[in-house]
Amino acid sequence: MKKLVLASALSVLFASQAFAASDNTITFKGEVADETCTVTVNGNASSPLVLLPTVSTSDLSQAADTAGQTTFDIAVTDCPAALDGKNISTRFAGNNVSTNGNLGNIADDAAANVEVQILDTANAAIDLTSEFTADGDLSLASGESEATATYTAQYYATAASTAGAVEGTMQYAVIYD
Repeated sequence: MKKLVLASALSVLFASQAFAASDNTITFKGEVADETCTVTVNGNASSPLVLLPTVSTSDLSQAADTAGQTTFDIAVTDCPAALDGKNISTRFAGNNVSTNGNLGNIADDAAANVEVQILDTANAAIDLTSEFTADGDLSLASGESEATATYTAQYYATAASTAGAVEGTMQYAVIYD
């Protein structure tokens, strides 16, 4: 009986070690700072929504066609004086990112061959296949307590589109340098 208990205990120990080294690990990242600002997207502090206009399938009739450009603002306000003249950068991490680096369409009754492409403050496409950080896009000038960076979202066709809904999501954060 003692052999069985020892063997069971060893198998549990080895199983837990194998489990700890597996690919099903969740990593949590964050930061605690004494210098923070209020962050909003289009004036919303939580659950922001950017509505793209309705466009025709003829606007997205072939690969690489874009349509429905819609700007959205990432803003910081109420920044403390300690951040005077410091770089504050926006960071994006896309969900369901396509091989094109765009946000894949996750909508129910989705339009076929349509993705959501995000453009940076200079209107260049952002490749979301890896985390994107816009270095200093929210820099505070001396004596200022707020800054805004304007980005753009647009439809992007991977081939001739079909009618349907379009939805994509990404996380955002601001980084204080």
